[in-house]
Amino acid sequence: MNVNVFKILNKTTAEGPGKRFCLWVQGCSRRCKGCHAKTTWSHSTNKLMTVDEIFKMIKSQNDIEGVTFLGGEPFEQAEALSELAKKVQESGLSVLTFTGNSYDYLKDSRDIHVQNLLKYTDLLIDGEFKEQEFDLSRPWTGSKNQRYIFLSERYSQKEIMEYKNKVEVRIDKNGAVFINGMADFKKIKQYITKNTQIPEKNYAC
Repeated sequence: MNVNVFKILNKTTAEGPGKRFCLWVQGCSRRCKGCHAKTTWSHSTNKLMTVDEIFKMIKSQNDIEGVTFLGGEPFEQAEALSELAKKVQESGLSVLTFTGNSYDYLKDSRDIHVQNLLKYTDLLIDGEFKEQEFDLSRPWTGSKNQRYIFLSERYSQKEIMEYKNKVEVRIDKNGAVFINGMADFKKIKQYITKNTQIPEKNYAC
């Protein structure tokens, strides 16, 4: 079973509780206005990896709390990600899944793979990004409509709200910039472009 992968970070502290392995999937049909991850929208093949390959990478990280799925739209690759999420949970790690869909829509789906991805997700952050409701007052959400859905007892609202939003900036040897986390990315790009020699076309979020 393959996953169309946009990007993987072996370790990040900006995409959920604790230190996490983070998988961005390639492909999203929702295409929310103002989304900062437009490079993940295309459904063209970026990098195909098997579930076993990705899980091997996850298991090689000996100090992570869990795995985060985002994108792109994880539920558009629910079959492969539900298989991976099951392996992750059975290994004792947590699963956080972001989605532009509402939980109510997903739980009513007749797609068994959608149901399985929900089953093996501990924390779901749901809701499309709404530019007119832009809000960074809560961790890992970009607009007021987005919600925390606790699908297991792994995390609680009180625990989640103790976290603060942050960003991580990585620059590779070719000058490409990758920014992840939750912030006003337009302002960050403008600041970096103004104060460095890095052109905006080199950015991905």
